[in-house]
Amino acid sequence: MALLGDVLAAPEKWTKAIDAYTTADAAQPPARGGIVFIGSSSIRKWTTLAQDLPGLPVINRGFGGSELADSVFYADRIVLPYQPRTVVVYAGDNDLKAGKSPETVAADFKALRTTIHATLPATKIIFIGIKPSPARWAIRDHGIKANALIAADCATDKKRLTFVDTWRPMLGPDGLPRPELYVADKLHLTPAGYAVWTPLLAPLLK
Repeated sequence: MALLGDVLAAPEKWTKAIDAYTTADAAQPPARGGIVFIGSSSIRKWTTLAQDLPGLPVINRGFGGSELADSVFYADRIVLPYQPRTVVVYAGDNDLKAGKSPETVAADFKALRTTIHATLPATKIIFIGIKPSPARWAIRDHGIKANALIAADCATDKKRLTFVDTWRPMLGPDGLPRPELYVADKLHLTPAGYAVWTPLLAPLLK
């Protein structure tokens, strides 16, 4: 069951952000076969992505506030044209905050990987697990459950799907989110937060 009942996505509100990526691609098309990062603001705000993962052909196509269903809707514009060898996804906590159930989040991930693999069957997909944000600690059980469901789904296709656990590495000895990993809104990451993510991802991308 959802907290407030599952809600319908409204992907059209992201059209302007997606159009900006399309315009940028027309001016300077990214090379095909790279690594595309998609998802919500934790991806969009990762402005040091290229520096944190040097030598890797990364493309950032995150759009802030988005949910997994939005990435499904726009996959034909922010994933498929690049024919990436790997897609890295971070999304899900906005979905839970909006009232979607963990089961719906997991179903949306399945829809995303099905959409990608229908056109790019060899592409690997890495899901960055929902992080333990202090601002959303009240719904932490939903984040834990959504992560477990997506991890189980990834385990069914280990050659193409990988789940990266960020929950435990972002907790302190007291079992609470480490405050230094988050900016003042207690939701988005500081450079120290991305420094936790980077070594978890780097070995999977090289």
